[in-house]
Amino acid sequence: MWNLLRLHNYEIHIAQGLHLQMMDEERNDSDDKSLSSDSCRLWSQWQLLDSVLPTGGFAHSCGLESAMQARLVFGPEDLRKYVVHVLENTGSLLLPFVHAANMSPDLQTWQKIDRLLDATLTNEVSRKASIAQGSALMRVAAAVFSEIPSIKMMRDTSLGISMVSLHHAPIFGLICGLLGFDGETSQRAYMFITMRDVISAATRLNLVGPLGAAVLQHHVGPIAEDLSKKWMNRDIEEACQTCPLLDTVQGCHGYLFSRLFCS
Repeated sequence: MWNLLRLHNYEIHIAQGLHLQMMDEERNDSDDKSLSSDSCRLWSQWQLLDSVLPTGGFAHSCGLESAMQARLVFGPEDLRKYVVHVLENTGSLLLPFVHAANMSPDLQTWQKIDRLLDATLTNEVSRKASIAQGSALMRVAAAVFSEIPSIKMMRDTSLGISMVSLHHAPIFGLICGLLGFDGETSQRAYMFITMRDVISAATRLNLVGPLGAAVLQHHVGPIAEDLSKKWMNRDIEEACQTCPLLDTVQGCHGYLFSRLFCS
């Protein structure tokens, strides 16, 4: 009898050990899948910020070409000031729309924000540039990030609605939210791509060489961080122009006799 009892306890002990081992294996599998998912999401986030992504950003100079022909930008020092002013204007005017779309990445909120930005942009050149870049970004994102079917669904739904303009800032915030960016990272990312694009335009306009452009971007980085913090997490009602001269200069782009960029 005593031997039978010991055998029974031994079998229970073995069963408990096997159960715990199976639970550990399931937990490890779950952790591995979670890590794999997070890693894949990180690759997607990097791709969104990659200059290779054909979103049309390099077709626009943020008014730099017009500023050159207006003799407002002559050399590297003028270029540096211009880039800082562009970032200031981007932070004050567009970051609130990026933030709002990132916090609520759904169809209704995005369409409302898009209409508000369309009413805010009175400069026809910058307005068309925003729509062109936003439309391209939405088209590319729907094709590339197929693991998020809601992007394609929102694009297909909005293409038939005349009230939706597909402005760039709200779409960027929307996609960042769907890709898992937090609010602050999304806003810093928008400032980064703005800085990258205007400095790239300066390179193609022969204002600065490729090495000088890299050095300039590195030096402006801390300023961009300060401006990001200054204008971060603001409501749409606080969106404003801080450098109206840049808006005026960009509005003159359509009158240039010869031009390399669309805006």
